[in-house]
Amino acid sequence: MGPGETLVGSLAVTRDAGAGLGTVFVRLWAASTLSALGSGLATVAAPLFVASRTDDPLVVAAASAVAWLPWLLFALPGGVLADRMDRRRLMIVIDLVRVVALAVLATAILTGRGGVALLYAVLFVVNTGEIVFRAASQAMLPTVVPRHRLERANGWLGGGATLMHSMLAGPLGGFLFALSAGSPFLVNAVTYALSAVLVALIGGDFRAVATDAHERLPRSMGREILEGLRFLAHQRLLRTMAVLIGLLNVTLTAALAVLVLLAGERLRLGSVGYGLLFTCIAVGGVLGALLGDRLIAWVTATWTIRIGLLIEAGLHLALAASRSTVVVGFALFAFGLHSALWNIVANSLRQRLTPPTLQGRVASTTLFVAAGGNCVGALLGGLLAARFGITAPYWVGLVVAIGVSAATWRVFNRAAVARAYADPPPVEQSPAPVA
Repeated sequence: MGPGETLVGSLAVTRDAGAGLGTVFVRLWAASTLSALGSGLATVAAPLFVASRTDDPLVVAAASAVAWLPWLLFALPGGVLADRMDRRRLMIVIDLVRVVALAVLATAILTGRGGVALLYAVLFVVNTGEIVFRAASQAMLPTVVPRHRLERANGWLGGGATLMHSMLAGPLGGFLFALSAGSPFLVNAVTYALSAVLVALIGGDFRAVATDAHERLPRSMGREILEGLRFLAHQRLLRTMAVLIGLLNVTLTAALAVLVLLAGERLRLGSVGYGLLFTCIAVGGVLGALLGDRLIAWVTATWTIRIGLLIEAGLHLALAASRSTVVVGFALFAFGLHSALWNIVANSLRQRLTPPTLQGRVASTTLFVAAGGNCVGALLGGLLAARFGITAPYWVGLVVAIGVSAATWRVFNRAAVARAYADPPPVEQSPAPVA
C-alpha cells in the first residue's frame, strides 16, 4: 500500500477523518445521478428512434430485449471483475467505453448514417457496462461511508437515480429527440464523461484485498462466481431477500407490462394519464429515498420489510379490483415509497453482512436474480392477460405476494435483523476515505 492508505475491512483505501457522508460520497452520488440521467435519456430515445425507422412490433420490442439480455449474460461475471479489480478505476474505464460507444452512435445518427442495428449494438455495450458499474459502485460504498450511515447513503443514491431516470429523463429525452434524433445519445455520452471525471476525482485505491492464502491463489471466473453464490446461499437473510426480490419482480413486471391496457380499458386514461401513473411511483420513490433512513430507524428494518410485503399485496389488489384512478394512483405512490425503503434495507443488509472481497459478486448475483424476474414477468404478464383477461396478472400477483409474506414473515424477525446491524469488529470501524 502507498502512503496515506490503510486497511479498512480488507480494502485498501485512503484515510478519512471527515464526518457525515463526506466529499467522496458526494462525488460518487453525483456520478451515479448523472449516469442515471443519461441512461434514462437513452431508455426514452431508443424506442423512439426504432419506431421512427420501422413499425414492426417485433423490431421495436427487440430494443427492450437487447437492453435486458446483458443482465442475464454478464451480471455474474461482472461481479467477479468488481472483486478482482480496483473498483474506482473499473468504473472510470466503463464510463469511458460508454462515452465512445454513444459518441459513435450519436455521430452516426446526426450524419444520417445510424441504423437500428448500430443502436442495438450500442445498447448492448452500454447495458453490459451498467451491470459492472453498478456492482462496483455498490461494492465500493461500504468503504466510502461509515457503516452506521449506509441507510442514508443508499437512500440518497436511490433518490438521485429515481429523480433523474424516472422523472426528468422522460420529458427531457422526448424534447431532445424532437430537436434531433441523435441529441439524447450525445447528452448521454456527456453524462458518462462527467461521471468518469467525478469518480476519478475521488482518488485512493479501492481494490478488495485477499485476507488469506487461499484467496490470493489464481482462480477461474467460474470458481469465483460459485463462491459468491455459495456465500449468498448460506446467508439466510440475504438469500431470502434475493428470492423475494426475484419473485416479486416477476409479478411486478407482469403487472406493469399490461398496465397501459388496464389504464385504457378500466381507468379510461389517455397517454398523459398513463404517464402520470408512473409519476406516482417516482414521487413515492423520491420521498422514500429522502426520508428512508429516518423512516427505517423509526419503523425498524424488520417492519419496513414486513409492511413492504403487505404494500405489494395491496398494490395488486388495487389494480385488480379498483376502477378508481385515485385509488390506483395512491397504491402506486405507496409502492414507490415502499420500493425505495426496501432497496435501502436490502442494499444496506447486503453491504453489512458481506465480506469486502465478495461485495461485487454478491451484489451482482442479486442483480442477476432481479433481472431474471423482470424478464420472466414481462412475458408472463402478456400471457396471463391474453388467456384469462386484463386483471389476471394482478390477481396472480396478489396470491404470490400473500404467499411469500406468509412464508418469509418470521425470517426477518427482530433478532435476526438486529444481529446484522450489530457493531462490526474494530478493524471495520476505521474512518471512511475523503478527498
